[in-house]
Amino acid sequence: MRFGPCAIDEAQGAILAHSMRLNARVIKKGSVLSAADCEDLRAAGHESVIAAVLEPGDAGEDDAARAMAEAVAGGGLRVSDAATGRCNLYALESGLLRVRVDAVNAANAVDEALTIATPPDYARLEAGQLAATAKVIPYAAARMALDTVCGHLRCGLVLHRFQAMRAALIVTQVDGQKDSIIAKGIGAVEARLSGLGSAAMPARILPHEADALRGGIDAAMADAPDLLLILGGSATSDRQDVAPAALEASGGVIERFGMPVDPGNLLVLGRIGATPAIILPGCARSPALNGADWVLERIVARLPVTARDIAGMGVGGLLKEMPGRPHPREKIKR
Repeated sequence: MRFGPCAIDEAQGAILAHSMRLNARVIKKGSVLSAADCEDLRAAGHESVIAAVLEPGDAGEDDAARAMAEAVAGGGLRVSDAATGRCNLYALESGLLRVRVDAVNAANAVDEALTIATPPDYARLEAGQLAATAKVIPYAAARMALDTVCGHLRCGLVLHRFQAMRAALIVTQVDGQKDSIIAKGIGAVEARLSGLGSAAMPARILPHEADALRGGIDAAMADAPDLLLILGGSATSDRQDVAPAALEASGGVIERFGMPVDPGNLLVLGRIGATPAIILPGCARSPALNGADWVLERIVARLPVTARDIAGMGVGGLLKEMPGRPHPREKIKR
């Protein structure tokens, strides 16, 4: 692509780089100059314009942007029409977006003319939400570079839709704990599940004791839930504490105790057979974002969640402070 001053006599078919105001009208930036445009420019006293002229081996900005978007789009995504060198991808359904980070980074390193931006890996998207934008910086790009970029991007984004689950919910209660606290916790968990297109079976409220909880787990599993959730009346502080001990006594396995996400440190991930089980942290009683949300989202999107996955959540795991949330973090003295 050639860019710079272009004589009016040679400007037909060139792309105008800056809007030009004439007596009767404005020729907008990005316009492909027609014979009539050139005549009007000449009549207005212009001898040249700043323009871009495509050469053999170039791809126009819209064609290049569309090619990148189509290359990167995997399942669950819609590619928009391209305009002004930009082409967007949108989520067709609610779900989690998987991003091949290395592929996107490699694509963005090929040529400064060709760029693609995405949300973080595992971003939660609602139907119709922007999933990526491919943008060509100048008015054209070399087709060889474009082919390389598209090769890197091939199916680099996939949206994993949320699939409805039936969750068994067990809530334990310690002596003196107000019923309003129990109700608040149940409501928060039910709202989380509803937001993911899932639902909780009627909650079982039990004493915060290992034997009682074991019986509740056995009864809940008899209903063949897709997911088991336990919200303890007291925070889990050890693998041998009430909730983990009861889960193991019911034939369950603890896969990860705790997580490097705050709020959400005290989450416990386990399973009974093939059924995932989560011992929720106390912060799950609040609607505010916490580590339990990240684990629930992956499970409902039918994505694996392993101990290694949770261990990798620390970077970005210091979540936004919520006003009114009590916490032991030291306040900075000014």
